[in-house]
Amino acid sequence: MIVYIPDGRPRPGQLCEAALDVLELRPAEVVLPEATVRDERGERLFDGSTLMFEPAAGGGPLADAAADRQARAFGVTNTAFHVQRALRFASALLGHPLPHLLVRIGMHNQPRRWHGGHYRLPRPSLTDEPAALSCAGEVHLGGGAGFIAAPDGSRYFHAPAHNVAIICHEVGHHLCRHTADFRLNRLRPPAQQTNRKVALDEGTADVLTAILLGTPDIYGWHRGAIAEWDQRRRKLQPRWTMAHFWGGREQDPHADGTVWASACWSARERVIATGADAARFDAALLRGMESAGADPARLTEDAVKPSRDALNQRSQFSWLLSAITRADPGLAPVVLTAMAEHGIRPGASNAALKDAARADLTGEVGR
Repeated sequence: MIVYIPDGRPRPGQLCEAALDVLELRPAEVVLPEATVRDERGERLFDGSTLMFEPAAGGGPLADAAADRQARAFGVTNTAFHVQRALRFASALLGHPLPHLLVRIGMHNQPRRWHGGHYRLPRPSLTDEPAALSCAGEVHLGGGAGFIAAPDGSRYFHAPAHNVAIICHEVGHHLCRHTADFRLNRLRPPAQQTNRKVALDEGTADVLTAILLGTPDIYGWHRGAIAEWDQRRRKLQPRWTMAHFWGGREQDPHADGTVWASACWSARERVIATGADAARFDAALLRGMESAGADPARLTEDAVKPSRDALNQRSQFSWLLSAITRADPGLAPVVLTAMAEHGIRPGASNAALKDAARADLTGEVGR
């Protein structure tokens, strides 16, 4: 099969042949040991003879039927490869597999086309979602919308199944749900989980994406028109500190999550600079997430929803930082030093860290 392999540059990657461990090939889906990847748009894409498809510049409404079918089939196989790679990366570090993941491509194209992705768990209020969602979680990728630049400058239809960063980010949410469990969905009835993401969830998904892509500019392809100094670019760089954190339910957790993701990336780079293997930080991150998620939580009186205190604890950067340093005490001094440069320290709330970082900035201006 042919897939995009990330090469650290702001483009979809290099087209390369790759192997995929497949259990079953169906007309529009690939069943893997770890996941099922399915195109939901109701056409036969595979005939069992080959998994070699061309990206066809993303296909889309301006492509002819043959090119669009090629692009859609490529989207399934490209997604399957990166989902399998991400889940096997996680299971190798954790020492056990994650629950089977369902990935559905071509979702939410009405009333308008969608070029995004999201991770969904069953929730009665999700009227725009399919009637039955997997209790283990699903990744939904849109069928695509709009155009972005191909490496040669030509027009490329923005199909999320062709975008490795989007794929890895959404798989990152699956990893978060079944390790750190930031919203304590394990304490809720299976069909009444919450899909609200906190900054830690978004930021952790971003740093996992950076690790898998090998670059801090994870969205440089489809957000390339956004300047690197603009937080919406979500490039993981040292400039993002707690002074850029806002917090609160009305704020975008993706933007706030960039602070956490940037700090993690800085810590990983600092670990590498000491001569240690990057995988050591990766293992500390994932094992820290798992150990933090296993902490007991106090329930509310109705014993259905987690307590506010428990949920609040799981939104604090310092909570997960402490778990990471406990997972590998030998790395703790290096990790803590790097995190402190982003204004993140153990034992303080996000609000306190934000206030301290902004006070430091005010002091610098006044000198």
